[in-house]
Amino acid sequence: MANKVSIRFYKDYQVRALWDEENNRWWFSVLDIVGAINMQTDHAKNRNYWKYLKSKLRKANSELVSATTQLKLTASDGKKYNTLPER
Repeated sequence: MANKVSIRFYKDYQVRALWDEENNRWWFSVLDIVGAINMQTDHAKNRNYWKYLKSKLRKANSELVSATTQLKLTASDGKKYNTLPER
């Protein structure tokens, strides 16, 4: 799907991004964005916050949640893990 990886910064926090050549768009890690907005570096706290927010959005019938999908992005330990990107 993606063939170009990029690290962006928002308020000095890393936000991982992947270029989707087929659809001609960037995908961004929701967990990285949550961390940057909340100024939180703890991955587990970011994941829990996103899980809570996603649950609230589903209850409100938000379209946002259905537009997300998991992609494998390289983490700080050098391994690739599934994460939730957002357009």
